[in-house]
Amino acid sequence: MVRDNKLVSLANPAAGRSFALTGGTVIHDDGSQSVSDIIVGADGRIVVVEPFLDTGSCGACVDIKGMLVSPGFLDAHQHLDKTGVLRFTPNPSGTLQGAREAFAKYARTAGPDDIHKRATRTVERCLSRGTTAIRSHINVDKDAGFHGIETLAAIRNAEKDRITLQLVAFMTPHPGQDFDWLDKNIDGAVALADAVGGTPAVSEDPPRYLDILFSAAVKAGKPVDLHLDEHLKADVHLLDAALDRVERFGMQGRTVFSHVSVLSALPRKDFQRIADRLLALDVGVVTLPAANLYLQGRDAEMLPPRGLTRVAELYRAGVTIATASDNIQDPFVPTGSGDMLEIARWTLLAGHLRGDELAAAHRMITTAPARLMGLGKEHGLKAGARADFIVTDCIDTDTLVAGGPDRAFVFSKGRLVSHSATETIRMLEDA
Repeated sequence: MVRDNKLVSLANPAAGRSFALTGGTVIHDDGSQSVSDIIVGADGRIVVVEPFLDTGSCGACVDIKGMLVSPGFLDAHQHLDKTGVLRFTPNPSGTLQGAREAFAKYARTAGPDDIHKRATRTVERCLSRGTTAIRSHINVDKDAGFHGIETLAAIRNAEKDRITLQLVAFMTPHPGQDFDWLDKNIDGAVALADAVGGTPAVSEDPPRYLDILFSAAVKAGKPVDLHLDEHLKADVHLLDAALDRVERFGMQGRTVFSHVSVLSALPRKDFQRIADRLLALDVGVVTLPAANLYLQGRDAEMLPPRGLTRVAELYRAGVTIATASDNIQDPFVPTGSGDMLEIARWTLLAGHLRGDELAAAHRMITTAPARLMGLGKEHGLKAGARADFIVTDCIDTDTLVAGGPDRAFVFSKGRLVSHSATETIRMLEDA
């Protein structure tokens, strides 16, 4: 009953004023936990996180003893222009190519209003489940034109106080691609975006395509985030070609490789060589378990592969690896709720992490994506960071990831944006 009273207070913080949360267990950037107080300023930023603070000057004070405070969850790879189109884009083959063809056909008719409605709905669902930042790849090509990236740029700017959106100009190759079109339009697309992306494995001339992407990124001073080798064909990977360009264009620490499914198909010695290069060049990796479990390995006659990259081995080797949703309810992934804890569990199970690595899965949806998205100073429970966090009734990080909370309060820039609770009849009777 005491906890219920605290929750009611937490659900009604003082709007527009500073407030303090006292006595909760805080998850720090290094994964450690401690009982600490948190003071949030009226500007929506964290003032200080320390035990036994003087909170007398705060506009409100809420005792959250026995509750867990996690930094906001980050989804480092989504496709908000594609979200929610499942019923309009049948993909009978269930393959990656089938999904590409289905969406390309739909994209020719998807106008700004349609994109805005679908993307906004998914953003709200993600936010309600604790996701406070999303990096979304947005198709820019002859089918989609600039509709998607212009629409998402407007949403990003309008919603910046509620959620952090980063856009990747996803310069999508076409069969018979006109490289003149790409050269002509890439700078305009990148100007609207926060990063430069593409999918080299689909290009008819991967080296030329990679050079165009990296050149545009350097020119605009923006990072690169590639869909790289989302397949299991060990003899045709482009990892070395992409890593060579990271080095040649000076993009160390500013490049992310998403998917890299092919790493799981390489012999161990070849994988280890690539992992060493990833570390040396400070290239991050994002795994997308939902898409790769769904799309990969359908042609295998026995023992279909999991389709993911070598998640556990990359993590243990020290490579910065995050996990993300990829697609939500579209021909690439027909399911998805926007819940990053769900994705963390899929990653642990399908990626062969161990039961004692639940905290690693938590880092893959918090500190790791914060680093890859360049949000280091903005993210986390520390002074000066944006006050994006989730207060739950879990006892520690392991229980948060393993089963999730029954009660959760999501704060974005210091304001309560979602409150969810699961109650059972027995619990209510006992109260």
